[in-house]
Amino acid sequence: MGLGDRFPDALPTTDTNLTRAFYAFVLVPTLLGAAHHVDHVVRGNHVGWPLTPEVNPFTYSLAIYPLLAVSVYLTATRRVEARYWAGFFAFSAGMLAFFHVSPWAVEPPRDVIVPYENAAFGYLAFAVLLALIASVVLGSAYAAVLWMFDGRDESPSG
Repeated sequence: MGLGDRFPDALPTTDTNLTRAFYAFVLVPTLLGAAHHVDHVVRGNHVGWPLTPEVNPFTYSLAIYPLLAVSVYLTATRRVEARYWAGFFAFSAGMLAFFHVSPWAVEPPRDVIVPYENAAFGYLAFAVLLALIASVVLGSAYAAVLWMFDGRDESPSG
C-alpha cells in the first residue's frame, strides 16, 4: 500500500461542506501565527521553551502547529468538517484576544510595540497580531456559515 493509496489526490470539495476557499482560511492564520511567533523571538520578550528554559504561554502556544497538522489531516480524510473548524477557530480567536488585547492580557499591545527601537517595526508587529486575530475570527465565521448551510442547495461554493 503506497502513500498515494492512503491520502486523497485532490482536495475534498465534493460530498463535503468545505470549499476550496476554506483552505485559505486555514493557511493565512497559520502564516500570520508563524510570523507572530518569529516576532516574539526577534523582540526577545515573552519567549519560552524551547528557546529558553522557562515554560510559559509562548511554549503552550506552539502546540497550535501540531494541532493544525492533525486537523488538516482529519479534514483531508473527511473525519472533521466545518463544525469542527468553526469551534477550533472560535477557541483560537478567544485565546488570542485574551492573551493579547483583553484587560487581563499576558502580552498587551505595549509589549509588542515598545521593544522595537524603531516604532514602525513595533506597529507592524502589532498589525500582524491584529491581522492574525481577524483572520481567525473570519475563519470561524466562514466555517460557521459552511456548517449552517451543510447539505443545502444554497450553500456557498468555492
